[in-house]
Order: sequence, then structure tokens, then C-alpha cells
Amino acid sequence: MTDRPLKLGTRASPLALAQAYLVRAALLAAHGWDETRVEVVPMTASGDRILDRPLAEVGGKALWTKELDRALMDGSVDFAVHSMKDVETLRPADLSIVAMLPRADVRDRLIGAPSIADLPQGARIGTSSPRRAAQLRRLRPDLQIVLFRGNVATRLAKLDAGEADATLLAAAGLDRLGLGDIGSAIDETEMLPAPAQGAIGIECLSDNAPVHALLAAVNHAETFACVMAERAFLKELKADCHSPVAAQARLEHGVLCLRGEILSEDGTDYVADQGSDPAAVAAALLDRASPSLRAIFG
Repeated sequence: MTDRPLKLGTRASPLALAQAYLVRAALLAAHGWDETRVEVVPMTASGDRILDRPLAEVGGKALWTKELDRALMDGSVDFAVHSMKDVETLRPADLSIVAMLPRADVRDRLIGAPSIADLPQGARIGTSSPRRAAQLRRLRPDLQIVLFRGNVATRLAKLDAGEADATLLAAAGLDRLGLGDIGSAIDETEMLPAPAQGAIGIECLSDNAPVHALLAAVNHAETFACVMAERAFLKELKADCHSPVAAQARLEHGVLCLRGEILSEDGTDYVADQGSDPAAVAAALLDRASPSLRAIFG
């Protein structure tokens, strides 16, 4: 590589920028670089502009990545930073996720009540996540789901304005924005998180070996292995933005253990399983699912 600054592409939202600067700081520390060595290049993603409809209706997760993909392809940036739960399972062959920072808190946090059990009868919960909506309906069929789109500040403002009684946000995002004192964490045994939640991924051109080598210095191997297992699980399910699905992988004494679940939209149909092989867990879930639940996937 030359001594020119490396260009780091990121979405321009406050959370995305916070994550980009975490990656930048990790690279500077790993290589002993000064602050001029990595330039952050923000860009507005389509998903940040379209806020009045569910993501699945307007293009899915590609709305978070396509601008960054284009910038990588045309050389405008050298690498890009993503919230891994926002990255489509199937990516262009020319691009590769090559590193991840250590994973943060994977849990959801409930804002508006101390716990799900404490929510008032018929409470309105703001979310745009099919997973969160289905899990909430499974636990509390009386709850009403209200569409909430936008960044963290937008959703908290909607809550303050009375558009809903409570909302759920990722604990990792709140922590990275300095909002770790907001809300109550929901244990994973009550609400299994989204696949790849809490993980920051770094992507570059597949054939850019010099950048691969530089990014490898900040890769957290355990996070990478667990998140890739969760993504493999999603791929086997053929899940998309419409699919209520949750997963969490851990290394236990060096052995991967993945917990996964699939749900119907209303939460009444539910199957869960676990194992060391993501493909086998996905197959077991689909084998045990009702025909109507199985039809949501694939």
C-alpha cells in the first residue's frame, strides 16, 4: 500500500459513524498509525432516507449496503464498515467480509417499561423488526405493534411523542451512542437476538490482498466464527427481511453451539433448536415446522 490515507466508507447515521470510528481507532492502534492514516467517508444509505415503510417492502437489507458496495467497486473507498445484522446473507462475489471487531452486547433493550411482563394490557410497541414483533406477540398476544423506522434518535423521539408506549432497540447500538443507561436489557432466554446483532464487520474487495492483510490485524476470531455461523444458518433457511428468525452462536470450550428459532408473523407458530452445525439446525427447524411456517422460508 502507498502512504496515502486509507478511505473507510460508512453510512452517515450517528450510530454508523460511531462504529466507523471504533474501527478506525482499532486500526490506528494495531498498526501504530497516526490519525491521518484512515479517512472516514460518510454516505447516506437508501435505508436512512426511506422511513415510512417496512424495510422488506422497499428493497430489504440491500438498502443499507448498496451505496457502500458501489463505493468499494469504483474505488471511492478502500473498505467499508457495517452493522453485521444489516448485511444481506448473499453478497456480491467481488466483496468479502474480512474482519470483525469484538462483539458487543447481543441483547435487545426495552424502553418504556421495566420488562415485557410489566407492559400494560394492549400496549403499543414501536418496531419495524419482524423478529421482535413475532417474539413480542408470542410472549404477549395482547400487544399492538406500531411501525417504527429511523435511527436511534428518531425512534426515541417517536416514543417521547407518544406514538407508542414502548420500543425495543439493540443494546449494542445504545451503548455505542453513550445511551447505555436507557431501557432494560431483555435476557436472551426470553428474546433470542437477531443473527449477527452486536457485531461490526469490515468489508473490502475480495482481490485486494494488501487491504485484507491490514484489516486482519483487528479481526476478533471468535466473533467472526460465531457471526459467520449465524449467517450460514440464515442462508440455509433462505430467510429474508420478512422472516421472523433469531439466532445466537457461542464457542463453548472451543465448540460452536448455535441456538436458532423461527416464528410465524403473529408468534403463535414457533420452533427452536440448537447444535454445532448451522445447516443441521436450520434443517431441523424446517423439518419440525408446520407447512404454513415452513412456507415463510425458502
